[in-house]
Amino acid sequence: MKNIQFPVNFRFKISTFANDFTATDAKGNVLAYVRQKMFKLKEEIIIYNDDSKSEINYKIRADRWLDFSAAYAFFDADETYFGKIARKGWRSIWKAKYELIDENEKMQYHITEENAWVKVMDSLLGEIPILNMFTGYLFNPTYIVQDLSDNIIVRLKKKPSFFGREFELIKVGQMDSDDDDRIMLGLMMMILLERRRG
Repeated sequence: MKNIQFPVNFRFKISTFANDFTATDAKGNVLAYVRQKMFKLKEEIIIYNDDSKSEINYKIRADRWLDFSAAYAFFDADETYFGKIARKGWRSIWKAKYELIDENEKMQYHITEENAWVKVMDSLLGEIPILNMFTGYLFNPTYIVQDLSDNIIVRLKKKPSFFGREFELIKVGQMDSDDDDRIMLGLMMMILLERRRG
């Protein structure tokens, strides 16, 4: 996923039981087709070159069975490890927080939710019959990726929708060309983890 033309859109398929979504660039070109394997105790995500699923570009694997604080490792087509995303456990209950870690196990970026109140209101309204159908349209979380100096690199926002799940990724700051795959895969995994919201 080099030389990405922003904004990038992530669009979930609503016609399948699997958690599948397509990533397209500003020109509508497919960058990746992401498929989460269902009914596995240790999560595994396959990233294909497009929706024909003819070629696997990346894999993401959980480091343990179902766990709130699991880390998810990134592998290229040759099974070479090049980093991971880790959820910050209980700190993510109030406001989603993740860390992107490189292949040398050094943290490079934080992913955080910009407004924790969106999560609170989404949860509260989601418990009310009939009104819970509107949460996807009313409460749309936004996530930011920041470097270690707290500079914002990209912003990911959920778009309002009743049934589908669509996110827009906008580039804000400078992204190291060696890190673009790690950031993209990290956000793809985070979306799957946060997919039940909004």
